[in-house]
Amino acid sequence: MANKEDVKFGTDGWRGIIADTYTFNNVKRVALATAKVFKNHPKIDNGIIIGYDTRFQGRQFAETVASVIASEGIKTMITDTFVTTPAVSLLARDLECALGVMITASHNPYEYNGYKLKDEFGGSMSIEEIAKIEHELGSISNVEVKESFTSLVERGAIEYFDGRGYYLKYISEKIDIAKIKSANLKVIYDAMYGAGQDLIGNFIEVKQLHGEVNPSFGGGAPEPVRKNLNEICNDMKSGSYDIGIVTDGDADRIAIIEGNGEFLDAQKTFALLLKYLFEKKKLGGKVVRGFSTSELIKKFCDKYGIELVTVPIGFKHISKIMITDDVLIGAEESGGIGIKGHLPERDGVYNGLLYLEMLAEYGKSISELKNELNDEFGEYFYQRNDVHTTEEKKIAALEKCKRLKAGDEVGGKRILEIDPLDGFKLKFENGWVIVRASGTEPLLRIYCETSGVDETADVLSKTIKFLGI
Repeated sequence: MANKEDVKFGTDGWRGIIADTYTFNNVKRVALATAKVFKNHPKIDNGIIIGYDTRFQGRQFAETVASVIASEGIKTMITDTFVTTPAVSLLARDLECALGVMITASHNPYEYNGYKLKDEFGGSMSIEEIAKIEHELGSISNVEVKESFTSLVERGAIEYFDGRGYYLKYISEKIDIAKIKSANLKVIYDAMYGAGQDLIGNFIEVKQLHGEVNPSFGGGAPEPVRKNLNEICNDMKSGSYDIGIVTDGDADRIAIIEGNGEFLDAQKTFALLLKYLFEKKKLGGKVVRGFSTSELIKKFCDKYGIELVTVPIGFKHISKIMITDDVLIGAEESGGIGIKGHLPERDGVYNGLLYLEMLAEYGKSISELKNELNDEFGEYFYQRNDVHTTEEKKIAALEKCKRLKAGDEVGGKRILEIDPLDGFKLKFENGWVIVRASGTEPLLRIYCETSGVDETADVLSKTIKFLGI
């Protein structure tokens, strides 16, 4: 008997450990709940599009989802190879589907797989819609599909779709590839064994790392954070390349490596794209940022009179505003960035190519552009630590944060203000620290930024000690 608690939707869909909670039966349960909730959707006649990335048995899980949905009499399309999450979002929008389903656990460790839901507008599904699926799931135990995937394909109930080809054609029309080629940039791209492999190389000559299917992701997690990127950073230190681009497992997030091999933190990655869109492309609109992003963004917006909106962590909160308002750029701390004129969605490959377009337009290095920001707004130093701990210690740490008040000291800093929008943001004179429980993994995330003098690592270390984790 399946347990309702086996499936928990977090900040961006459901993720679970394969063969533990992420089983074929639970995938079938979620697929059936999805079909039942959306069977009366105004666009259901256009069907549902399903994609998958390079994770273990991703194709088999996607075929299972397709079989369940098709068996409910719903037109079902599945990509004919692995694709990125943004490709599924794009297809959901452009094919006018009721929704898109993406089989991925994004940047989680290799033991995980997941189930992301993409709405008809081409972005993350709302909390309210996901809640309907969760509610429906409660009445579904075991699911039997009477007709095989092969049989459903043969009789046309399931159709294959060239999602990769569609995405590449779309990108070629949105990015100035000719300008990039004319700049003769030397580029390294680390696909992290994920779904972005061979996409950037379709347009320009690149040195690609980890561009093969390896569901163990080299024994780690396909997350584009500094500790996972020693190989590309070392290659960049040779001085032979202008930029390193990294995307995560489903290629919706990005990391940038400077020409000198230095990791460009996600805050500067966001800020430089904002600078390019505003300064060179002359685009307007609001800036939407996640709760844990840099005060550098606020300073930029304040100086140039741009409206800034701050939302809880999770790109679905940004996406919600992007589909209703005029938004220039929306970004979260972890390298997820949505751009005006593209999708209300993160897209690492698109943003990587946009970075190349930016370098070609400015004729400057990333380091030079970053230094211009520092000269204009001052230096900001950012870091995030993910601390795996016990459930008891996690709860105790959060309770300790609840009892804090202005005037108390944490991390060697006197708290001036506490913002509880998402977790606990403790503001002090030259920065802030956030303590927050992860929505997708059993850990606490501790974020910190200091300005002027780099005290970030010290504040983080002292905060973790204070929390007892």
